[in-house]
Amino acid sequence: MNAIELIESFQDFKEFKNIDRVTMMHILEDVIRSMIEKEFEDDSNFDVIINPDKGDLEIWRNRIIVENGAVEDDLQEIEYKKAILIEPDFEVGEEASEEYKIENFGRRAILSLRQNLVAKIQELEKDSIYKKYKDKVGDIITGEVYQIWKREILVLDDEGNELVLPKSEQIPTDYFKKGDTVRAVVSKVDMKNASPIIILSRTSPSFLERLFEMEVPEIFDGLITIKKIVREPGERAKVAVESYDDRIDPVGACVGMKGSRIHGIVRELRNENIDVINFTGNSQLFIQRSLSPAKITNITLNDDNGHASVYLKPDQVSLAIGKGGHNIKLAGKLTGYEIDVFRESEEDIEDVDLEEFADEIDSWIIDELKTIGCDTAKSVLEISPGDLVKRTDLEEETIKEIMGILKAEFE
Repeated sequence: MNAIELIESFQDFKEFKNIDRVTMMHILEDVIRSMIEKEFEDDSNFDVIINPDKGDLEIWRNRIIVENGAVEDDLQEIEYKKAILIEPDFEVGEEASEEYKIENFGRRAILSLRQNLVAKIQELEKDSIYKKYKDKVGDIITGEVYQIWKREILVLDDEGNELVLPKSEQIPTDYFKKGDTVRAVVSKVDMKNASPIIILSRTSPSFLERLFEMEVPEIFDGLITIKKIVREPGERAKVAVESYDDRIDPVGACVGMKGSRIHGIVRELRNENIDVINFTGNSQLFIQRSLSPAKITNITLNDDNGHASVYLKPDQVSLAIGKGGHNIKLAGKLTGYEIDVFRESEEDIEDVDLEEFADEIDSWIIDELKTIGCDTAKSVLEISPGDLVKRTDLEEETIKEIMGILKAEFE
């Protein structure tokens, strides 16, 4: 390989790698100087000149001209009779510059140089990707699904860099196929075996926060602040917002006219229910808002142990708890209190609709009881466990558990 071939390969690297011209020239000079040092033990008296545009690579060896037979250091000195072969006008005491062809290093040394060049560029490229994405942690990126595995998805960004979206960071209802476009937030960037590992997430609260910033100009401009976000990915999310401008309704601005702004976010999150709540420093009011759509009768706070006792009318309990308990769980995370729900009732309870026990009894069991005409707690308690087993498809153990729940309501 001669200098022109080496420069051509250098230009190939530049086309495929996102590295600037100056850096590439420094890399090439470094590996050439390493080759010189290996050959001569010292590169201090060599000049390396690179012009990648013209395909020029010149190596000049500089030595002091001494009298014939007076050379003490072959690396630094050259005899007069050899010097005048390079340039007849040279004189003793001058510095003789001699071009040293890259072919003179030998094929093995040049191949080694090229391998070192590849290794240096790959190392720099990996470092560049790591730094680039380290600065993007918390930002949304868009990529293309390239490979799908059982535990993760490989995503390529617009520069062809590999990003990883683990199954644990996907919304449960996410479904992707090769070639799909996916949006996610950069969650974490690590170095493993000298290679950058970029982890994406669609379940992180940061993902929802960035989506709000993209859809709601007032948040992007800083007129509305997102105080806190809690999520059960794919199920429900609660977002506490605050405005520093009294003229702006933060909840209305986030939702948009007829839900125009929030609909796009909900679609991106696979129909995740999003509750936007006005933030307040009043803990009782904040808990009340966070348990929406349930209407609360009374709240008792115990700041010593971080508990909040919430009292509601029987028909509001299931609303406060929510499907799968998501509403109350997220309200607790949002407010920082452990919330206990109590049915508020007068001493003499006439009866309670079975639907009010939806948080404690599975819906299919309630439906089974309704098929035999039992739609209230007392209507179930009036039938013996044995008759309930005969008249329904429920097991005796389940019947006993249900009756225990219903009796507790009247005790």
